This record gives sequence, C-alpha cells and structure tokens, in this order.
Amino acid sequence: MKEIELLAPAGSFEKAKIAFLYGADAIYCGTSSLSLRTRADMKDEDLEKTIKYAHEKGKKVYVTLNIFAWDEKYEEIINMSKKLEELKPDGIIAADVGVIDALKQYAPSIPINISTQANIISLQDCNFWYKNGAKRVIMAREMNKEQLKYIMENKPKDLEVEIFIHGAICFAFSGRCFLSDFLSCRSANLGDCAQSCRWSYNLYAEEKNNPGEMMPIEISEYGTSIFSSKDLCLIKELPDIIEMGIDSLKIEGRLKTEYYIASVVNSYRNAIDDYKKNPENFDYTKYLKELEKVKTRGLTSFYFNDRNNKDIQEYSGRQYNENYEFGGKVVEYNPEKSTIEIKNKLQVGDVLEIIIPNQIEPYEFQIEKLWDEETDEDIKDISPGVKYQKVKIKLPIKCEKDWILRRKK
Repeated sequence: MKEIELLAPAGSFEKAKIAFLYGADAIYCGTSSLSLRTRADMKDEDLEKTIKYAHEKGKKVYVTLNIFAWDEKYEEIINMSKKLEELKPDGIIAADVGVIDALKQYAPSIPINISTQANIISLQDCNFWYKNGAKRVIMAREMNKEQLKYIMENKPKDLEVEIFIHGAICFAFSGRCFLSDFLSCRSANLGDCAQSCRWSYNLYAEEKNNPGEMMPIEISEYGTSIFSSKDLCLIKELPDIIEMGIDSLKIEGRLKTEYYIASVVNSYRNAIDDYKKNPENFDYTKYLKELEKVKTRGLTSFYFNDRNNKDIQEYSGRQYNENYEFGGKVVEYNPEKSTIEIKNKLQVGDVLEIIIPNQIEPYEFQIEKLWDEETDEDIKDISPGVKYQKVKIKLPIKCEKDWILRRKK
C-alpha cells in the first residue's frame, strides 16, 4: 500500500512540536505576514526553528506564501523568497501566479505546491501546473471522490496530490472570498479574514399582499448564520482516499489550539495506520468518537460522496465542545507530582483524559489532589490567571513532556 503523508497545521513552533508528537509526517505553517493566517504566532525566527526541528526528526515543513498580492507586497515577497531559499523548507504553498513567478526566480531550489486557493478542479488544471513547475497540487475542497479518482488515474506520475480531510470549510469556493473585505475591510486573501460567513444575519422578506411591509425570517432571536458551514470530516472515507493513492492528507486549523491539533492528528494517525494493517476490519466509529470531542461545529463530508449533499450549513451558528475542553499540557513528569501547564480551570474531583500518542483510546482518571506549583501546598482548584500558569498533579500513568490533557466538563 502506498505511503501517505499526514499533514497538520502549525500556527506556532509549539503547535508544530505537538503535531509531530501526535503523529504528523509534516506540518504547514505561514510566514509572518504573507500567508492566509497572518494572525498565527509564527515569526520568522520561529519558522527557522521549526524547519530545523522538523528536519532533525525526519519530518517535513511546507511554508505558505498564499496571499493574493498587490504590487506593494512584492519587495517583501522577494525578500522572503530569498530567506526560504536559505532555510530549505520542503515546499512553498502559493496560488498567485505573480508570487509563483517570484518564487521560481528567488527560491529556485524549493518545490512549489499549488494552493487550494488556485481552485484546482480538473486534470487540465493539474497538467497546466505540472508543466509550469509544480511538484504538488492541493485540490479544491469542492471535488467528489469520482473526480479525484479520475485525476489520480490520469495525472503525471510524479505530480503529487494533496486534499483536505478535516477542518473548517469556507462559504466561498476553496476559500477565495471577498465577503470579509467588503464588510469589515479585512481581506481573507491577504490573511486577515474576519470570518464574516460565521456571523448571524437578520433576513427580511417583503409581504406579498403588503408591499413595503418587511417580515423577519429567523431561526432564533439572534438571527441565522446563513453562510456558516459545518466542518469537513472525512474519517469515514479514509479507505477510499487511501486506495485511490492520494499523496497527502491535510488537516485545517493553524489558529486552533494544541489540544485540537493533538486530538485530530492522533485520530487520523491511528486511523491511517490501523487501516493499512487491517483494511478488512476498519471501523471508523472509534476515531469519529474522538473527533466529536473537539468539534466546534457540526461535521460533514461536504461533496466527497455526493455533489447534491445539502447537509453542509450550520444555520444556527451553534458552537459545540459542550462536554470537553483543553485541560492542560504536561511540562514535567514525576511519579508523585507532575507539573502541568493549565489551560482551563481545574479542581479536585475533575475527570481528565490523557491523550496518548499513537493510541486512540485516552486514559481517564479523576483528580484526587492538586498542589501549588511554587509552594507545594494543597489547593482545591486553580484557574488560568496568567499565561503558562502551572499546577502539580499526580498522574496515573507515565507521561511524556507535551502530552495533552482533556477535561470533562
């Protein structure tokens, strides 16, 4: 069975480490101001550190330069291209043909991966980008499995294909959206999306027998999220995806937490490995159970199975995570008193789950005691008042640094 790459998001160096710990083969991260997630915490020095760390572990890093650039951006683009030529990431993700032309000139040794923002939906598209120097194409999310299968059977043999398998879906075609710029002067295509599609809107319809009289159309008193999509989840479809020979499976979410990254990456890592070992007995439900614990919206297979699928929109704008939240991260293990960096309030009696790398079932336990990190005094609870606040706790099993704890609400 063909090797397949699990590709995770990394909005910071710390998130990159978590992604690798929980099984990612590669991560993608942005430059400081030239990607579609400019609010991610990845400065130029962090980018250099991330690439070095990944390569020491035999992992890969793809750098996003996927904005649609005005002329005034090109001095910065050229400087960044030269820097990336020195740093040697495993690929640069881009969509704007002007940016791609600059990359060919100033970072000629770095492979170019064509972003999903380029809206690649056909074999013709793939052939065009291959002839123009692309090593990999990242397909539009809007494609179904039959279309993908056709491309995999007919594309140039050494052209790699990447698809999204999990995460947020934009209302726009593969994320090419002007709604945020139009409503809030924050351009999604320059990395500063205000997520206007997630807002609640009030709709009005004119009464047929009363011209000029407007009646509200509401799902709730807060309006309706008519543009807000559910999140993509293709865990059930992994067998089809693996069998058709897709090269890289991508998880969306550079602005998500370390907890989200650990949970989602661990689920897909285990699912991929388990399918390859025993495809006849693949049961997606145990992986879906873990993914359900971290979902922020409803989940959908989008158009992968059915171009007519209507189960896509999240009209109520409802947020999930009602039963679980980020509890903390292991800083240092000690058989008696381990140090934990807390992410939400913890108290004696809380039930926590340890998310174990390369194991789909988490380890559940109840907090029996908490100790102040500085004084070692018994405490009943602790809240995250400052960044990197820590507490001591007795862990029931041996844990490694950076393992993630999930708290049951």
